[in-house]
Amino acid sequence: MPELEVAGKRWTVAPASNLLDALNAGGCKVPYSCRAGSCHACLVRCLSGEPADARPEALDSFQRAEGWRLSCQCLVVQDLVVEVFDPARDGVEAEVVCVDWPAPDVLRLRLAPSRPLRYSAGQHLLLWNDEGVARPYSLASLPGFDDFLEFHLDCRKPGLFSDRARRLVPGNKLRLGELHGGALHYDPSWDSRPLLFLAAGTGLAPLWGLLREALRNHHQGPIRIIHLAHDASGHYLAKSLTEMAAAHSGLVVQLITPAELPEVLAQFRLVSRQTIALLCGHPASVEEFARRLYLAGLPRNQLLADTFLTRDA
Repeated sequence: MPELEVAGKRWTVAPASNLLDALNAGGCKVPYSCRAGSCHACLVRCLSGEPADARPEALDSFQRAEGWRLSCQCLVVQDLVVEVFDPARDGVEAEVVCVDWPAPDVLRLRLAPSRPLRYSAGQHLLLWNDEGVARPYSLASLPGFDDFLEFHLDCRKPGLFSDRARRLVPGNKLRLGELHGGALHYDPSWDSRPLLFLAAGTGLAPLWGLLREALRNHHQGPIRIIHLAHDASGHYLAKSLTEMAAAHSGLVVQLITPAELPEVLAQFRLVSRQTIALLCGHPASVEEFARRLYLAGLPRNQLLADTFLTRDA
């Protein structure tokens, strides 16, 4: 029977136990969100021994060389000595500089990190609150332009992180965990190709950053952005998007609700088979968007998608 050791505590676990479950069962309180190897909230460092890793490609070679593993994707197959990610030791402090509500259930959070953070539009960042709860959020800010890190939090439902975030005020401190890239990015080589952005809810956050990245690079192809919200009040960036469309003749903005979605999808046609589609939001919405795009003839390698997986309180 393999043994796990964390901070001097050692216990036996069943062979091939999921590492995340074994650590939490042993009282280590390792955070997690997606359990799919995407959010990176469950990061741990293996000091001795090696687990069976189902997704070694989820971390870069530098992280793996340092012993970091995603515990949700690992099985305990031999004795392991593990160090749990400590935000106070391994994270970066950030100060809340602005909190506002662009929609009744969308919290816009802006943070100033204690040291410069290099990132690309569309990447994710792990946020830790003062209660030890960690959640991954996509960056809505634009590197080299915004002097803060911006996040859009969906607060419609109760959540261990979002409930605490509602009480944040400027001057409060959070910790920043691992920065990692999702599927979404902007490539300057797409310059003349049509871009299609489809967002559901706060899935608009990374696409807001990527849209501004495309325009900063003087994108020459047409750009269409469709935002699906639960009702009209959920179009929390409507004013900014409308103003941006007025200033850029190649940009078309479409704001829709679930009642309008079937008709929009039924009438959907590709401007060109060279279109690059970037999708983000709840898995069900992203799946529906993707299905329609495939039916319309979009090659699969021209569709980039990220999904938001949330855990209720």
